[in-house]
Amino acid sequence: MWWTCKITGAYLRLLEAFEHRRVCSLWRTGSGRGQRRLSSFGPPWRLLFFGSDNFAVESLKLLTSSRSSNEGIVGSLEVVTLSGDAPVKRFAQHHKLPLQIWPPQKVEGRFDVGVVVSFGCLLPESLLNKFPHGVLNVHPSLLPRWRGPAPVFHTILAGDTVTGVTVMQIRPHRFDVGPILSQELHPVPQHCTAEMLGAALACKGAHLLMETLGTLSDKAAHQKEQSKIGATFAPKIRTSMSWIVWEEQTCSQIDCLYRAIGSRIPLRTTWTGRTIKLLDFTGKCHISLSDHGRNPVPGSVSYQKHSNTLAVCCKDGWVGFKAVLLKKRLTAADFYNGYLHRTGQGAFVSRTSSPARLLRDSTVS
Repeated sequence: MWWTCKITGAYLRLLEAFEHRRVCSLWRTGSGRGQRRLSSFGPPWRLLFFGSDNFAVESLKLLTSSRSSNEGIVGSLEVVTLSGDAPVKRFAQHHKLPLQIWPPQKVEGRFDVGVVVSFGCLLPESLLNKFPHGVLNVHPSLLPRWRGPAPVFHTILAGDTVTGVTVMQIRPHRFDVGPILSQELHPVPQHCTAEMLGAALACKGAHLLMETLGTLSDKAAHQKEQSKIGATFAPKIRTSMSWIVWEEQTCSQIDCLYRAIGSRIPLRTTWTGRTIKLLDFTGKCHISLSDHGRNPVPGSVSYQKHSNTLAVCCKDGWVGFKAVLLKKRLTAADFYNGYLHRTGQGAFVSRTSSPARLLRDSTVS
């Protein structure tokens, strides 16, 4: 009878393994209308990575190093990127990773998991369905806050003090709405720029991705649908956002605007009908109202000789800039001596405001 017991024990272990696989490997389909079974128990995974910019490179670095280590998370790795000289493309070529240009042609039956990091293109349902373990996305926000292509910029722009990274499963037809597998908080440092925050979140997101891939079956079993409460959208940053409205924006709001987009798109205003780009923001200035013969209106400019700064009046105070761009780059002193002092017209004008109203009663100090 020993052989009967041995067979029975083996059969029970087989049933146990089958049940474990059935429970742990169920994954929601993108459409949400049913479920599909995963193709294997777990890692090492055959991965197809979709990415384009430097934020995506951080995740690709860890995946690449894992492939050649003993971690056992990444079995094979190929890359899909956009045409042109994208950072992800350069990284893949340098490290001799198999590379496809979007849209990929060789996918069917070759990969377990897809990974999307800062890619910019919506993956069609037909492509999503080719990955038996689904397609993961590393997103630099605490979804559902800041869905969309520019979450880091909008985090800074809104003055958020806490953000984070999310690893979610992609669903078809819409960006950033799939179930959450992992999330991690990240405090936003004071005076942090979008570039600084993006670099920190790229690193944190890469490590969270590796952790998620290492326990993907468990993460899938405990995935969480995104709340409909608190959802916000983070559209692309456009030049139109760089125009300052002196009457409406506070010192703090202008500070956030500069830290969010200033390194890519200079802040702008108009002076005597011409566009001026405001450079080298210095923050809030402390200007005594006694320095002026009358109450200054928003947009009024005061040259601060001791600090070589142009102080501009906004809704609740003054903000400073060390330089401007008018035909060419000019220091605050150059702009004051060559333009403001000579013309006697000492106010910047918001595009949405009446030049006559703002120039009236403004003075150069």
